[in-house]
Amino acid sequence: MKEFRLYAITGENFHPGRELAEVMEQAILGGADIIQFRDKHSGKEELLRKAKVLRELTRRYGIPFIVNDHVELALEVDADGIHLGQGDLKLSEARRIVGSKIIGISTHAIEEALAAQEEGADYIGAGPVYATQTKLDVVAPVGLDYIREVSRRISIPFVAIGGIKLGNADEVIDAGATRLCAISEIVGSEDPAGACRAFIDKLERKERA
Repeated sequence: MKEFRLYAITGENFHPGRELAEVMEQAILGGADIIQFRDKHSGKEELLRKAKVLRELTRRYGIPFIVNDHVELALEVDADGIHLGQGDLKLSEARRIVGSKIIGISTHAIEEALAAQEEGADYIGAGPVYATQTKLDVVAPVGLDYIREVSRRISIPFVAIGGIKLGNADEVIDAGATRLCAISEIVGSEDPAGACRAFIDKLERKERA
């Protein structure tokens, strides 16, 4: 899959009164280079409408568009890939359905990460690193030790996720993460583009060092 550094996930509850497309375009302009659509509440028609808007937006900017959980929706809008949790469709079954599209897997322990790698995931999410307000809060934070272990033992791309803010990003990067995912810190910001630029700056400073 295309290399990426900053993974942004939609979270409309964090930006009431602002349009989804507007917020996510700002994130892209600030440097987010992969977008995931996550929506646990909308009905089928509204999910399709939003997914089509984001598909057009990401295609215009030439970045990957990932749909969380909804495999059929991902196929309907020709998303670049899907992201699955540990309790979702098995990776092998998902691969049969989506073919060569990107498949990402959420992992919370090294055994899950190794299994995802072995089964052919294109990337994994490693987290939640810290407590978070999104759906990952049903899983206990895994902490920086998990990021260190994944960075040593996993060869496919991984993205650190869960409670990552500008104030703690440096320690996540120092633990071995070269890709970050943020939700509320980006989409909940009054300046999503500025927040993304700040994350990218932290990653680039580590690369230079």
